[in-house]
Amino acid sequence: MPSDPRDDEDAFRWEGDDSPTRPPRPERTDAALPSGWRTVGKGSEPQPDAPDAEPVPVTAEETSPPASLGNVALVSLGLLGGIYLLYAIGWLLGGSRTALVISPFLAPSAVVPAQWLAVAAPVLWFGGTMLLTRASASWVRFVWLVVGVFLLLPWPFVSGV
Repeated sequence: MPSDPRDDEDAFRWEGDDSPTRPPRPERTDAALPSGWRTVGKGSEPQPDAPDAEPVPVTAEETSPPASLGNVALVSLGLLGGIYLLYAIGWLLGGSRTALVISPFLAPSAVVPAQWLAVAAPVLWFGGTMLLTRASASWVRFVWLVVGVFLLLPWPFVSGV
């Protein structure tokens, strides 16, 4: 089915709201808005019977959107999350080899919980850092994540014991 060339060009225009193929938008009035708000744009002229409300003072905290992470920060968090996931796998593989070597000397009731705690440690560090530093500056979060990268290195996997 061939597409309508007007629809193809619609993405390049701002005036696509008046297309005959789209249903009309419901009209909003100032009466539906909360006190202190007003509509702007096409068809938002003040109603003659609407009372003029006093403008409500707005503080800077109310107007600024919540701070969001930039692209570099999001990619860095993804890379660090991947490193922590690889660390968990490394602790699983390296810890299982170490458990075979240590099991004749220690009770299995000590080896198995220690092995699973070592596997869970990178995931818990990443989750705990993300949870506990959510109100902090982003550089604080990254410092704690980088500290965890060096602290939780899976030595049994790296050393090949």
